[in-house]
Amino acid sequence: MPPISRRRFLKISLLSALGTTTAGVAGFAYAFEVEPVHVDVVQREVLLPRLHPTFDGYRLVQFSDIHMGTGMTQEQLNRIVDLVNAQQPDTIAITGDFVTGGNMSVLKPMLVEPLRRLTAKDLKVAVLGNHDHWTDATAVRQVLAESELTELNNAVITLRRDEAALHVTGVDDFWEDKARLEAVLEQLPEDGAAVLLAHEPDFADISAATGRFDLQISGHSHGGQVRLPFINKPLILPLHGEKYPLGQYQVGGMIQYTNRGVGTIYPAVRFNCRPEITVFTLRAAPTQG
Repeated sequence: MPPISRRRFLKISLLSALGTTTAGVAGFAYAFEVEPVHVDVVQREVLLPRLHPTFDGYRLVQFSDIHMGTGMTQEQLNRIVDLVNAQQPDTIAITGDFVTGGNMSVLKPMLVEPLRRLTAKDLKVAVLGNHDHWTDATAVRQVLAESELTELNNAVITLRRDEAALHVTGVDDFWEDKARLEAVLEQLPEDGAAVLLAHEPDFADISAATGRFDLQISGHSHGGQVRLPFINKPLILPLHGEKYPLGQYQVGGMIQYTNRGVGTIYPAVRFNCRPEITVFTLRAAPTQG
C-alpha cells in the first residue's frame, strides 16, 4: 500500500474529528432532548399465589419519580397522564418523588392540573419519596389531596369483591426513617394478596422477610438514568436503590419491581434508560381440578 500523503492524512483526520464531534453532539442532544420524553409503556404479568381468581386480570398501573423542577414540564406530565389513562387502569399507583426541590408555590399547579386528570376504576394511590420530604412534605401532601390521590402513609386499603380481598398498602419514605411497616402489618388482614408501595426498592429485603407481601413496587433509582451500552449497567445509583435498580426481581416469596421513573434529577439526561410506565396484570394461580 502506498504511503498516505500529508494532505490526505489531514483530510482523513479532519473528517474523523468532525464525525466524532457530530456523534458526540447528536448523542448529547439525544440524551437531553429525546430519550427523557420517550416514555416506555412496559407490560408485566405477575403471578400472585394469594390472589383470588376474582381479581385475575386486575390492572395496576404504576409510574414514579415525576421530579417536577428538573426537566419535567407540565406539558410532558400531561402526556404521561394521557398514556396512563389509555391503559384503562383499575388502580393507579405513584411511588414517590413528585418534586426534586424548589418553590412549591410554583411547582404545585404544574403537578395538580395534570394529576387530577388521572382516571382509574378503583383507586389512585401514592406514597412520598425522599425528595418530597427534603423539599416540603406538607406541600406535597396538599398536591396529593388536590389531585384526588390517596396517600398510603403507612396504611392499607382493602378492595373486596364478594368474599375476595386485594390489599393495596404503602409505607412512607424509608430513607427519611418514616416507614412504619409494623403499623401496616397491624392493619393488614390475613387473607388475600397484598401489594406494597415503597419508594426505595431495597426496602424489599425488609418487606419480603415478613412473608406477607406478594408484590412490592418501587421507584427511586431511575434505573440509573444512564446505562452503559453493551453491558446495560447503570452508571450511578442512589442509596437504597443499589440492590434492585430496575425491573423485576424475586426476593424470597415476594416479587419486587423497580420502575425507571418518568422524570430525572440533575443532570436531566437519560441514555439507554427510557422513562417508564408499568402496567401490571395480576394473575391468580391456576385452580386445580
